[in-house]
Amino acid sequence: MTLRTAIDQGIRLLEESRVLAPRLTAEVLLAHALRRDRVWLYAHPEEILSETGWIHYGRYLHQRIEGVPTQYITKKQEFYGRDFRVSPAVLIPRPETEHVVAAALPYLRVGVAAADVGTGSGAIAITLALESGVPVYASDLSTEALNVARRNRSDLGASVQFICSDLLSAFRDQSLDLIVSNPPYVPLADKDGLQREVRDFEPHMALFGGSDGNAMYRRIIEDARRVLRPGGRVVLELGYRSMESVSSMLLQGWAEVQTQGDLAGIPRVLSARLA
Repeated sequence: MTLRTAIDQGIRLLEESRVLAPRLTAEVLLAHALRRDRVWLYAHPEEILSETGWIHYGRYLHQRIEGVPTQYITKKQEFYGRDFRVSPAVLIPRPETEHVVAAALPYLRVGVAAADVGTGSGAIAITLALESGVPVYASDLSTEALNVARRNRSDLGASVQFICSDLLSAFRDQSLDLIVSNPPYVPLADKDGLQREVRDFEPHMALFGGSDGNAMYRRIIEDARRVLRPGGRVVLELGYRSMESVSSMLLQGWAEVQTQGDLAGIPRVLSARLA
């Protein structure tokens, strides 16, 4: 069987199972099975697929058809131009979260103490540290997630200190200048409406923010008053339909409350300064 035929067969199987982007998925899984990149597949369409390659490819296709996200199969996801390790212990980084990084970077400079709260794979913290050259703290309650984040730190050579902590509980009073977070914000009531790949495979602790989706926002903003120095800032990723409710938490004691939209025009990032 040639690589071209293997891709065509994979596409048919994925289409029959209504998997999104079947061609891209088939190519990514075959490249992963062969430990090659997709460019190599394009250059060698008549290459004969080895028995070992077919076994791995078939297993990956089966996993994807069963709903396992492609990123958990390949164990990586690109974020801000870098490849990050991922596992079922961490939320898969989304392109929308890159807007959080872009919003936070202007506030990072030498001497600023910044923390990424609920770091997961470490994508935000590591990217901020690499892009700014400023050391960053990062916290998560999951030791398994922190293990993934530490491997990403090692792979990418970032200056990030990881802390096992329930949100901001491990930080001292007035110890930070900047808090960045992509907190869990999906309302529990929306669970059944999520894509199977998200609902059944991504960690619920990183997905769900209580009955209304705002539980983690409330905790972070309340504790931010304690750990931020005067004039410190928060930069938060917003969930769908959460802008008004989160903004209302910043009516007293906060200034320069701003929101930024993503490429689809949906409010995606909220930032504010502690007055």
